[in-house]
Amino acid sequence: MQTASSLMTPIQWALKACEALMNKFEPENLPPDRFHYHQGVFLSGMEKCWRQTGDQKLYDYMKGWVDSQILEDGSIKKFMSDELDDIQPGVLLFTLYEQTGDDRYKKALHTLVPLLKSWPTNPSGGFWHKGHYPNQMWLDGLYMAGPIAVQFAKTFGESDYFDMMAFQALLMEKHTKDPVTGLLYHGWDETRQAKWADPVTGLAPEFWGRAIGWYPVALLEMFEYMPEDHPDKAKLVTIVQDLLIALTKYQDPATGLWYQVVDKGDRPDNWHENSCTALYAHAIAKAVRFGYLDAKYMDYAWKGYQGVIDTLKFDENGNVVIGNICIGTGIGDYAHYINRPTSENDLHGAGAFILMCVEMNLADK
Repeated sequence: MQTASSLMTPIQWALKACEALMNKFEPENLPPDRFHYHQGVFLSGMEKCWRQTGDQKLYDYMKGWVDSQILEDGSIKKFMSDELDDIQPGVLLFTLYEQTGDDRYKKALHTLVPLLKSWPTNPSGGFWHKGHYPNQMWLDGLYMAGPIAVQFAKTFGESDYFDMMAFQALLMEKHTKDPVTGLLYHGWDETRQAKWADPVTGLAPEFWGRAIGWYPVALLEMFEYMPEDHPDKAKLVTIVQDLLIALTKYQDPATGLWYQVVDKGDRPDNWHENSCTALYAHAIAKAVRFGYLDAKYMDYAWKGYQGVIDTLKFDENGNVVIGNICIGTGIGDYAHYINRPTSENDLHGAGAFILMCVEMNLADK
């Protein structure tokens, strides 16, 4: 394998990542075989890349996958209606509805988002992450449900969803934030029944890289649709600011990368993880662009971006290879995270990379 050159622009890297996955999979064969956030985050990155480049093949590919999942009557072929992970790819439907006017996409949105109105909750009203994880709130869940619900609120004039998702975001931060580091624990079980839950606080034991990334990425997407004068907006902006500033303290100064377990970079078995680094760089750059962080924080975003670029390789066919991506993982202790396998060009890792590149491209101008 050849190592990557750093001569390409961020949008060129985004296109390279899109093309690597497009060369590997026909859109209808993107794994897994259901409506799921692995495809959703990858194609969400692709959609943003399409908006910046106008490259029709990106739009056609995204539409190809969605059309393999949404049937003629607007029903969804296969999804888990009790898992937040399977709500997230619905964000793609807004663009397709806007571009085509096809009612199938609107119907599918009206299947997915109203599920949140009767979603099972913990005693404080927080969404369960999945039906078989009762009372467990995971940071990842805000990315799965927040952006789609808030965009739905704006698109269809159903403002209840602004309040609903602001409540979820505030509840999550209130219960997962560590006052010492400023970081957020991966999850919280109010009933303290989960095997990972602290018997007193109900908190997960560690600060897992990618989970912490989904949370500010979700809020920044939500801010694109949430009214400026929403009563919770200012509090949510402060939460993003505080979290991203806290994260800068844990960036490896030598490589620009962040660690799998964020606050334990001094441990010899801890390792650099590309998807969390990509999400943090994206979020910092976007927060600067929105005026929520001082421009000096772009130094951290560029250092993270370059750190990921420095790890890239090309395969024998010239496709970019993004490695050091933690595979999907549940909540566990330090050893659990450290022993997770890594993958190359997996969909949510490639999605995080593309999100970073399209945001850095806006910063580049």
